[in-house]
Amino acid sequence: VQLQASGGGLVQAGGSLRLSCAASGDTFESYVMGWFRQTPGKEREFVGSIRLSDGRTYYADSGKGRFTISRVNAKNTVYLQMNSLKPDDTAVYYCAAKIFYAREYPYWGQGTLVTVST
Repeated sequence: VQLQASGGGLVQAGGSLRLSCAASGDTFESYVMGWFRQTPGKEREFVGSIRLSDGRTYYADSGKGRFTISRVNAKNTVYLQMNSLKPDDTAVYYCAAKIFYAREYPYWGQGTLVTVST
């Protein structure tokens, strides 16, 4: 399984950004795709996830009401739409994948940097 994240960049506080994660190497109907983020000196933080079979989503409190995860199964692609961005959202964002019943995410993308300026 390979994951390719893209869409990071520099945005002003209050702005929006959409990240993409393209998956390949398997059929993904039974997968959950997750988004995580990490800043230097901090542990990787769960942002949210989506179950590809039915589109059910879960969000960490940090992104509720501002972040939306969606998918296009035909493209094996998931998206993280981030609105009302804050400087605290600055991080490297990673997408990850696991079989729905797994506890851990064994597959990770390379990360894409999001910088939110004041």
